[in-house]
Amino acid sequence: MATGTLLLISGHRVLPYFSFLLYINLIDCQQFIIPFKAPSDCGLEEYFDISRLSCSRCGSNQRQSSTGLSCICQTGYRTSNVITDKMSITCEQCPTDRPAVTQDGFGCIRCPGSLSNEGKCQCPSGHILVERDINGKPLDDARCEACNNNSPALSVPNIKGDRCERCTSTFINTSCVCAAPNVPAGGLCLPSGILSTNVNPSVNYAQLKFSILSAWFVENLYSSSAACLAYSNLTACQALGNMCVMNMHSVTGLSSDACGLFNTVYRSKAALSSVQDIAYWRVNLPWLFYGDEPGLASRVLQTDPVPIAFSFRGRNKNTDIQLLAAVYNVRGEFLRWEQVGGSNLQLCPALAAKQAAAFSFGTSYQESCDLSVADLLDSYPEPFFYDVYMDLGGGENRKLLPLPTLVQNQQYNGQFINQDNMRNWYLSRRMFMVDTLSGREKSITSSPKVIRVATSVRIRFQLVPRTQEGQIFPPLMTVTYTDVPITDVNTQTVSVTFAMDYEMDQTEARTKTDTALGILGGVAVLYSLLKTVSWKRRIASPIIDLETMLKFLLFYSGDLANVFFVVTVGTGLYWLIFYKAQQFVSVLLPLPSQEEQFVTYIGCAFALKAVQFLHKLYLQVTVDIFLIDWERPRIKGNRTLQAHGDSKRDPSPVSIWRTYFVANEWNELQTIRKISPTFQIVAVLFFLEVLDFSNLALRDPWSTLQRFPEAYTPPYSLILRYGLAATLWLCIGLLQMIFFTVFYEHFVEDKIRQFVDLCSVSNISVLLFVNRCFGYYIHGRSVHGHADTNMEEMSNNLKRERESLCGQRGLVPNSDMQTFQVSVTNRLRLQYDRIQDSLSRRNRPSRLMDASTANLSDLQFRAYNTMNHFLGSIIDHGHPDMDYMVKEKLMLERVIGMEFIEPADKSYFYNDEAHSFSNVLFYGNEATLLIFDTLFFCVVDLGSQNFVLAAVLTYIEQMIFRFIRNTLGRRNLANKTLVDQRFLI
Repeated sequence: MATGTLLLISGHRVLPYFSFLLYINLIDCQQFIIPFKAPSDCGLEEYFDISRLSCSRCGSNQRQSSTGLSCICQTGYRTSNVITDKMSITCEQCPTDRPAVTQDGFGCIRCPGSLSNEGKCQCPSGHILVERDINGKPLDDARCEACNNNSPALSVPNIKGDRCERCTSTFINTSCVCAAPNVPAGGLCLPSGILSTNVNPSVNYAQLKFSILSAWFVENLYSSSAACLAYSNLTACQALGNMCVMNMHSVTGLSSDACGLFNTVYRSKAALSSVQDIAYWRVNLPWLFYGDEPGLASRVLQTDPVPIAFSFRGRNKNTDIQLLAAVYNVRGEFLRWEQVGGSNLQLCPALAAKQAAAFSFGTSYQESCDLSVADLLDSYPEPFFYDVYMDLGGGENRKLLPLPTLVQNQQYNGQFINQDNMRNWYLSRRMFMVDTLSGREKSITSSPKVIRVATSVRIRFQLVPRTQEGQIFPPLMTVTYTDVPITDVNTQTVSVTFAMDYEMDQTEARTKTDTALGILGGVAVLYSLLKTVSWKRRIASPIIDLETMLKFLLFYSGDLANVFFVVTVGTGLYWLIFYKAQQFVSVLLPLPSQEEQFVTYIGCAFALKAVQFLHKLYLQVTVDIFLIDWERPRIKGNRTLQAHGDSKRDPSPVSIWRTYFVANEWNELQTIRKISPTFQIVAVLFFLEVLDFSNLALRDPWSTLQRFPEAYTPPYSLILRYGLAATLWLCIGLLQMIFFTVFYEHFVEDKIRQFVDLCSVSNISVLLFVNRCFGYYIHGRSVHGHADTNMEEMSNNLKRERESLCGQRGLVPNSDMQTFQVSVTNRLRLQYDRIQDSLSRRNRPSRLMDASTANLSDLQFRAYNTMNHFLGSIIDHGHPDMDYMVKEKLMLERVIGMEFIEPADKSYFYNDEAHSFSNVLFYGNEATLLIFDTLFFCVVDLGSQNFVLAAVLTYIEQMIFRFIRNTLGRRNLANKTLVDQRFLI
């Protein structure tokens, strides 16, 4: 009983406990998701609650305010109470005897006249509304007081209609009434006849191919132009100029649009003196245009240097660009002088340090971003206008240089004039960044139909040619506007760019580059012709045929690739050194558009070098090779055979393992190189990415390797990037080659010479033909007569040789020369080919052979023995009609790579101490491989702007071609020597 009660009580306690844990667990697992609501989603009787980020319902007799963020009383209802704790209001209907609501919304009042749509009192023109007495006490009956527009009061209602103010001075002195025939416009009274009232208040959006009737222009175009013309009103003239700027400075055949009216006023001021001794700046007018004379732009931009010098280093270091702007509002009022920087011309939000980098001379700056149209509408309800100047300094006598502006959207009679040759440019002065005002049609408070944004602002500095003191021509600011039709402000974005470019005349540099290419290209033609002639002599063919032309083109592709490579690397290194190390500015980097020709040269170098590489690869995997075995059978001393009573010794067979061993070693030599590709790539990446050598390729004049993360990082120069990467790759490669040749081969191992020694120890000679009648010979005949012996005898033979107790290894008696270049007669080659035809057929596995195939195999073995005997007898001078002689090559023959003596009746063996038989291996073509790898790495990097990716792809490329060379070379070796591929490991 007690136990059951305890369990029942425990059950009642445990259930709430588990429920609490489950609730806590659900809270921990809850996803905090809320629905999205915007003020535009709320209904007429709802408002957007900024604390809840959702729509809430207004109270009784209330409606949404104009902002959508609160509620106001409906028409005919006054605000009777404000609940402070809930920040809400209560509304009470006005009594019938006082049906109108006061202007502040808290009281009810009787009106002397009619009611507005909002249920408030309104007065006739020329009157002001009075709802309180002089002490602020509310009146029961509102009054409409007339403003005295006669002298001496001369008052009119202000813009709010709640007080009287003096009318403008354009009205006659006796009354504020603009009587006929005078014309009232924009709060002014203008004389008739000075300007036609039939003005064109439209704004042309050429990109969208339509115009709109601008509410701002409707209200202000005529009044501004007439006041400027009649009264020389300064703000009116500035406002008129602003409207011309808002119309893209465009001039049409009409004189009634904004720029046409400005030009009318401009011409009327011709008799007056100019401002600041500038002919294009008329009195009382803003300076909008330079002039329309052909060629004026080039005279302004490329005639007189700016009286200031820039220097990157030293005591006179000067890299600061000081730009000032005179800022005006849309009504023509001067606001302030403003330092250019920050957010005035740079719309993209960024750190101050990054934005300041734009005004460091020589640092190529470009910042781009996407801006929300909604944010632009909020931030720029009205446009600001800038007249930009360059501050030349001078202390108390401070001077300013106006910056010419090139508006890409400017039109003249419907044609874009600033997108062609400089001779046709029309330079201007004033500019704006964002215009959300001129695109409003119904009223200046309505939403715009179109906005106009300066999506590209580029300031270009051009260096004076051949200057040594850092002088520049006047900078040019180029502005490109984009017309943005408003569809959905919450989703629309605009891409904007601000850039600072630095350039110099590249004509001389291009001329020198093209001259070098022309001269070296001509030399390459001659050298290729020489190679072709040498090739024709080495194949014993005097006929010029299609194959000859193809061979010439293959030779020329390699030589021309070297020309392009030398010129491009030299050019890149020149810019890298002279631009980064200069003190006074004398050179500036080519612009990205000016680098296209240079990149084309790199592409040509890579394509031509790839053709040369593939040509050499084909020659290497098709080379004719034969291993001459000098070993002869030995007579065994312990076995005799009886034949017809005579005793004969049984000769032991010659072992094939020496041939297999030499062939396998040759197979391993095919892809060895003088550099380590893996080390090469790791070392290059270490310098570029770890030590930050890549920062030397940035488009700024600084040679520092370390950059702060918060600092601006300029874009890379393709020329500097190529020059840096190619130079670094070549330097590391050359250092590896020097180390390999000078140290490794002398003190560790020299695989080429070791292979020659192996041939001598193995009693095997190697004959290679790279051309039909030209090749290489490695003399491996053992001085001991036999190499197929046991360990003891082999050791004794090496000891005798070491102690000079036997002959020397050379082909010629008393000589150590074992390697030769061979130039053979046509007769010898024909005999070689006849034997090779039957030798080149490969055996198939024995289980697949029938009798005929087996007989064919016997023919191959006999052909192999015949070839071995034939070549051995040639070396031993056993064929007088195919004899040879050993001689030295002339120095000139070595330089030009051609033999002067043709092997007509006798072959020639030329001593070859340089072991040039390595030319049929990767080892002897390291220069070609190194240049090809360099170009491959640089081309991938220029395309991807990523050194790591370029290194990875270069490593893959090296492995692929190494695999191809190994595979095809092993197959060719097996076909030409009858060595089974299974022994080539």
